[in-house]
Amino acid sequence: MHFQWYPGHMTKARRMMQENIKLIDLIIELVDARIPLSSRNPDIDEMGKNKARLIVLNKADLAEEKRHDEWVEFFKEKGYSAVKVNSKKGGGIKSIQSVIQEACREKTERDRRRGILNRPVRAMVAGIPNVGKSTFINTLAGKACTKTGNKPGVTKGKQWIRLNKSVELLDTPGILWPKFEDQTAALKLAFIGSIKDEILQTEELAAELIRFLEKEYAGVIGRKYSVEPAEDPYECLRRIAESRHCLVRGSELDTEKASALLLDDFRNGRLGRITLENPGDITGK
Repeated sequence: MHFQWYPGHMTKARRMMQENIKLIDLIIELVDARIPLSSRNPDIDEMGKNKARLIVLNKADLAEEKRHDEWVEFFKEKGYSAVKVNSKKGGGIKSIQSVIQEACREKTERDRRRGILNRPVRAMVAGIPNVGKSTFINTLAGKACTKTGNKPGVTKGKQWIRLNKSVELLDTPGILWPKFEDQTAALKLAFIGSIKDEILQTEELAAELIRFLEKEYAGVIGRKYSVEPAEDPYECLRRIAESRHCLVRGSELDTEKASALLLDDFRNGRLGRITLENPGDITGK
């Protein structure tokens, strides 16, 4: 399975971000806590040279708790500020304001030496599609400032949001990068829903997810769907279809529907807390 998805609006969004970068003190990059490295857009690193950086591991409630601290430490060793949050329920959000101020301390002190006082920090909120930027901003602001939705492409243009006298945020559309050099990373992006489902082969994607889960989280599928394990992931899909009465034309098993069910259950945390990558994969520890 080969992945590529870079629609025209992403080119436009990238250009808009590039044009606004000169106004920015800090880039807040949201990543998905289940795939903190694979959900980082290399273009944001390129744009963000010489800017303060904060990496927010969002959707922390969907990933394994024990992995969070490892990833926060991993990013801090690379020179980034980093924090974990659960934007939907507000977990970790209270710490964000102080983390923003700490990340921009050098800029604030520089302003003070120039006699510029009380200028708010201007931060760009960036990340891949469906990583939860709008929910993060709404929770941080305490009100609905931006549209939200559990699918890529909800935020279409830029908008400034004034949090308080100290911080202003620039919300930006989710963007990927023009070419996925690493197809394993692209597969993980497809798992979490950052690539448009309409261009994917649902059964093949679900089969790949089953392979991963059986290797790293053996027993999760059996417990969730009351099915016996199967070596062949497509047989596993048939068993899920049978267990959940996914039928077409009366009695024929609908494995396409079972595949969509499995992916939806994974994306929404109904299979439990699952992390698809950890720092040890990169560092070799």
